[in-house]
Amino acid sequence: MKFTLSWLKEHLDTTASLDDILDALNRIGLEVEGVEDKAAKLKGFSIAYVISAEKHPNADKLRVCMVDTGAGEPVQVVCGAPNARTGMKSVFSPPGTYIPGKDITLGVGSIRGVESRGMLCSAAELELSEDHDGIIDLPEDAPVGVPYVDWMGLDDPVIEIAVTPNRADALGVHGVARDLAAAGLGRLVEDAIAPVAGAFPCPVKVTIADGAPCPAFALRLIRGVKNGPSPEWLQNKLRAIGLRPINALVDVTNLLTFDQNRPLHVFDAGKVQGNLVVRRAKSSVRYDEFFTDDPNEWIDLGHPVKIDPENPNHYWVGFPDAETLLALDGKTYALDETMCVIADARAVESLAGVMGGEESGCDEGTTDVLVESALWEPINIASTGRKLGLNSDARFRFERGIDPAFTVPGLELATKLILDLCGGEASEIELAGAIPDTARTIAFPLLLTDRLAGLAAEDDEQIDVLTRLGFKVSGSSGTVDVTPPSWRGDIEGKADLVEEVVRILGLDRVPSLPFERDENALKPVLTTLQLRTRKAKRALATRGLVEAVTWSFVPKLQAELFGGGAPELALANPIASDLSDMRPSLLPGLVRSSQANADRGLGDSALFEVGQVFKGDRPQDQFTAATGLRRALAKPVGAGRHWSAKAQPVDAFDAKADALAVLAACGAPVANLQISADAPDWFHPGRSGTFRLGANVIGHFGELHPSVLEAMDVEGPLVGFEVLLDCIPTPKAKPTRVKPLLELAAFQPVERDFAFLVPRSVAAGDMVKAAAGVDRKLITAVNVFDLYEGPGIEADSKSVALSVTLQPREKTMTDAEIEAVAAKIVAEVTKKTGATLRG
Repeated sequence: MKFTLSWLKEHLDTTASLDDILDALNRIGLEVEGVEDKAAKLKGFSIAYVISAEKHPNADKLRVCMVDTGAGEPVQVVCGAPNARTGMKSVFSPPGTYIPGKDITLGVGSIRGVESRGMLCSAAELELSEDHDGIIDLPEDAPVGVPYVDWMGLDDPVIEIAVTPNRADALGVHGVARDLAAAGLGRLVEDAIAPVAGAFPCPVKVTIADGAPCPAFALRLIRGVKNGPSPEWLQNKLRAIGLRPINALVDVTNLLTFDQNRPLHVFDAGKVQGNLVVRRAKSSVRYDEFFTDDPNEWIDLGHPVKIDPENPNHYWVGFPDAETLLALDGKTYALDETMCVIADARAVESLAGVMGGEESGCDEGTTDVLVESALWEPINIASTGRKLGLNSDARFRFERGIDPAFTVPGLELATKLILDLCGGEASEIELAGAIPDTARTIAFPLLLTDRLAGLAAEDDEQIDVLTRLGFKVSGSSGTVDVTPPSWRGDIEGKADLVEEVVRILGLDRVPSLPFERDENALKPVLTTLQLRTRKAKRALATRGLVEAVTWSFVPKLQAELFGGGAPELALANPIASDLSDMRPSLLPGLVRSSQANADRGLGDSALFEVGQVFKGDRPQDQFTAATGLRRALAKPVGAGRHWSAKAQPVDAFDAKADALAVLAACGAPVANLQISADAPDWFHPGRSGTFRLGANVIGHFGELHPSVLEAMDVEGPLVGFEVLLDCIPTPKAKPTRVKPLLELAAFQPVERDFAFLVPRSVAAGDMVKAAAGVDRKLITAVNVFDLYEGPGIEADSKSVALSVTLQPREKTMTDAEIEAVAAKIVAEVTKKTGATLRG
């Protein structure tokens, strides 16, 4: 929401400075996002007189001008504007001036061999309008040498505030002034709106159809108007807040939209045929005949299909055949039955509450104008705008709710402005429907302010605040009856009234109290899942992966590729056609992001994401997953090629190591994990695995299946993992949070190597677990250091070598003790895996 300081002071009688006003706006919840000071931006620009404008000796379209700047000797300026001429007055900028419209700082230059010591400026170069066809042409009485901003009155700061969705009343300058007056910064200027007497009945009648989301519709005809450019004061107001003046009739509606938060619309009465009806748009379906082998291609695009039961290749495809509207933005929109429109006897003339139609728009030829002031249901306006991707100032206000009681007064005010600026004669007001009665009374215990907000205020003080904000208060102490004004549709209960009192009196009046340090203060704030999320992100970032945030929605095909695509996970109203299903995994989003990086030259990418995945539509089917993806040469030790060794692509073991890092960081019992080769179908068989704790599946890792990459049009190799943080068992509570004492063994560790012959189907991990289980206190490490398959070994066997570390704690082990442990290791590995010690 933007407005100028002078515009605000039209509604607020105050002597407060700009800084005081900005502080007050922030204090009462209308946060100031910025202040644009044109006087500072256009400092250095002055009014100058063109003494002469001669043709450039070396260029046909340039002129060499001698300019009187009022500061001494004339200055030579080379100008390319077609309207530069002798005797005119324009705006001059000397060397060293910053030109905002061009984002340059001017210097002394030479143009086609002729020196130029400054510039004559266009309105676009000063960012005053979009006019760049020529330099600014000032009237003859413009004083030479005077700063341009002073003479034009541009030294008026533009204030921009952020308005929360519940404060629709602050989307008008009058509403902002009301809040500032209530905060003690001055007196609200409230001029009564006098009704304009109608000289004749309105010849155009309005009907509101059953089911139309329009409680009330007011209309008036003004005939005999002379439309054209609006006066300079109105154009300057609109330009200051970034709006382009169009013509007087349209500018009046834009003015009231921002001044009073009352959007209006004007129709050229000469282009409207018959009476107006407010109704839902018409939407139908036409069916076209087709012959093909695959009707599913149309079904996938959302088209209804009727198939001939006797010939499956003969079918009819349904296409929407809806009403359309050529809107004022020059685009044509297809409408459906959920949208509300204003139509005449010919066609749809306006998209209700969002945007008018171009065919009935007002232009310089308009002599009779229909002025509309209506009420629309906010939800319908929001739904229509979102479906069509159409944003407008009217939609922005109607979907937040406007003052219903100002419907007719707003029309009266617009009538007065149009008659003043364009002349004409107004009809009586045609009102269809009825203005809804929004009056409601809230019993408000004044002590509630202290109890809820900790702000102690006298009863009279609270009542005074509410009264200044426009509330009607009955009672003087204790519990009072409060009736919110019609423009405050957001006030629903007692807590809202407390917020209003605190907002105006100021949060600085809420005392600071120390937090009581009892046993409750020591309880952890974050849940186990929140802690795991943070630890997982930190662990993956430490391993060189970059965090990504992808959509929670994926195309149906990709959902099906990764185990999803169930009907209950399809979105009823997707934000885009290719984001139709809730994601069953984080991998599709990371795969697409990785390919997008590769398409832009970043092939060796390592990405991770921690977020929600959806296996079903029940609460227990929603999980938090930590997922990572590596592509091409993005190894954990470093990405890309290097001179010291041959570049190796990523493999399943890189993904496994990433997953184990997450599990360890989240407190999973990594030593007890079982790893099986039954990974889901989207992983490569034989190059993937699943993490389990008994029957509990914790995650998967491996290389992505080539068919999945082909279906997604992605180049490999890609390896990834997914760990379900919810499935990690909660560790047992420790009696203390103190770290255990550091234990350093005083005796030399002993290492023994064993080489076993085992069938190829035996997993090395099973051999490691069998060896480690012989004596968990004595055996501190078991590692696989060699794997051999080839000559000397049977075709269905392999040789696996294990290194076992023994760490004595009470005494140095004798040879006999070491041999006894070694024998137990051989026996246990043989028993559990069928291995034999290799000779």
